[in-house]
Amino acid sequence: MTEQKQHQNLSQAPDGGYTIIESLVAMIVVSVLMIAIAPVMAFSVATRVQARRTELATQAARTYIDALRTGAIKPVQGSGFPIPAPANDLAGAPVPTLIDTYCVDMDGGGCASTSNKDFLVQGAWLNKNVTGTDPTSKGYQLLVRVYRADSFASGVTLKAPKNATKQSVVGSGLGDRTMPVVEMSTEIPAIGTPSHSSICNRLKNGNTVCP
Repeated sequence: MTEQKQHQNLSQAPDGGYTIIESLVAMIVVSVLMIAIAPVMAFSVATRVQARRTELATQAARTYIDALRTGAIKPVQGSGFPIPAPANDLAGAPVPTLIDTYCVDMDGGGCASTSNKDFLVQGAWLNKNVTGTDPTSKGYQLLVRVYRADSFASGVTLKAPKNATKQSVVGSGLGDRTMPVVEMSTEIPAIGTPSHSSICNRLKNGNTVCP
């Protein structure tokens, strides 16, 4: 009878559950897998954050362009109106100072230099036929650069974007504060003039008649 009970106990032993060693092995395997996929997850999150920031910066640029086209931003210092670009070199416009930028408040607290959600937009204009600082009567080429508000925090030195490597959405994470998030160019027509006529008048040669 005793031998029969011992035989039953031995036959039931393999079904008694995981041993400590088996549990440790399972934990090690899970840990190795987590370590392997952690960089991929971090890369995915960082790319998503930068892509969202680029999308919002593009919206800020369009808001700025629309404000210029409607005349909502006046050509006075401190209004965010575009600065003159160097002759025949729109892309060579210097990096902005804070007073030359236009605030696009994304969180309702103003464009504080501690915020990485708000944007400050710089504009630069070019029209070789304009003298002075008000090109609105003749129209102009416009360069728009959108920076994060914290790009103007103490200790941050902005890079001249003309010759610098542009920011990439892929893998940029929080991005480079010294560079614009978005840079684009467009045409701003003269006030009260259709855009095609304004561009034609600015670029025409000789006796060209613009519609």
